[in-house]
Amino acid sequence: MRVGELLSVIGEDYRANGRDWTRPGFRALAAYRFGVWRMGIRSKLLRAPFSILYRALYRFCRNVYGIELPYSARVGRKVIIEHQGGIVVHGAAIIGDRCILRQNCTLGLRTLDAPNEAPVLMEGVSLGAGAVVLGKVTVGANAMVGANAVVLADVPAGAVVVGVPARVLRASPGSAAFLHAPDAYAEADPRGR
Repeated sequence: MRVGELLSVIGEDYRANGRDWTRPGFRALAAYRFGVWRMGIRSKLLRAPFSILYRALYRFCRNVYGIELPYSARVGRKVIIEHQGGIVVHGAAIIGDRCILRQNCTLGLRTLDAPNEAPVLMEGVSLGAGAVVLGKVTVGANAMVGANAVVLADVPAGAVVVGVPARVLRASPGSAAFLHAPDAYAEADPRGR
């Protein structure tokens, strides 16, 4: 990625995050983008000063804003980190385009025996405050995860999941969860119809 591309992606994040450069979520994303960009410098000697700067920015975002977003995660474009505080993203997690993360969200491991089995958020996913997604779980496109939900199984595209453990509250018509709810979730209709 060239400097122009880096600035273009940061510009997209700036616009997606309300054109407010003081927002901690935007700053954490900018530090993340910089961290990814500096890894494109092949010479370790030339990369070293950029790595020192990235580590300082990363630790600042983690320690001051409470947003832990390592460069090794894969983050799409126009992602919004709505509020600061308690956001932890595992280094192997994948966040798709136009996702929204709110305070106290965790994308992490389910067990230490599988250090690379981190969650995948497809595009347009919205995580409510305190949502936790653990393990090798895929949250489908445009799904909504309710506040304080704990997701331990795949979520169909367009579904709304809530609870501990998370269950489908509403699924989009035609989705597999709407027609045949997976064993990990309750039926889409809470009355059992």
